[in-house]
Amino acid sequence: MAPRKRKEIVAAEATNRVSSRPTVSESSGDEVGAAEMNRRVSDVLKRIRKSRELSLDQLATRSGVSRAALSQIEGARTNPTLSVLWKIAVGLEIPFQELLELPDDANAKILRAGDAVVLRSADGRVESRLISPGGSAPGLEMYELKLAPKGLLRSEPHSTGTTETVYVLKGALRINVGGTDHDLLAGDSIFFKADVQHEYENRSSHEARVLDLIYYDKR
Repeated sequence: MAPRKRKEIVAAEATNRVSSRPTVSESSGDEVGAAEMNRRVSDVLKRIRKSRELSLDQLATRSGVSRAALSQIEGARTNPTLSVLWKIAVGLEIPFQELLELPDDANAKILRAGDAVVLRSADGRVESRLISPGGSAPGLEMYELKLAPKGLLRSEPHSTGTTETVYVLKGALRINVGGTDHDLLAGDSIFFKADVQHEYENRSSHEARVLDLIYYDKR
């Protein structure tokens, strides 16, 4: 076979292999994220708040998020930070995933990398990505957290009975649970009751990456 002909066949086979793979949307979680997530959160927040007959002032008291901020979020006029959304979920006493209202299919559930919702802290040093598909397990959520050097994420107490299991994939992490520090390295894990104040902090000079499994006890 002529060398040129052989190259054409090899190139065609490579193209076929690539085209058979799942594709990632050109609008990645970052880009889709902002507008689509704001609309989603706005709709869910209004629906749940009204179904529970809570005024904006009442929810502000329960969540620690100001009435003005809640009004902007309901109107999809702002891009809420990771910390603010956590506070709202706690104030409504719902799993964080419910606030994002991800699609729930009946059979196999797949969440493509490009469709995952990415949330960041106000200073941009902490990034959270929900990696459990919508409806995959009631009361169970899994997140990938990335903390840049000096990254700090403070979490308000979750609902009574909520627990977390954190596994460090890369770097070092300090977790403070109810005032007690726990230092973890890659390969370490920790289980703790998350219905108390807790914090995640990267005190090293390198990025830390962890898996965070949250279980909400509905009993």
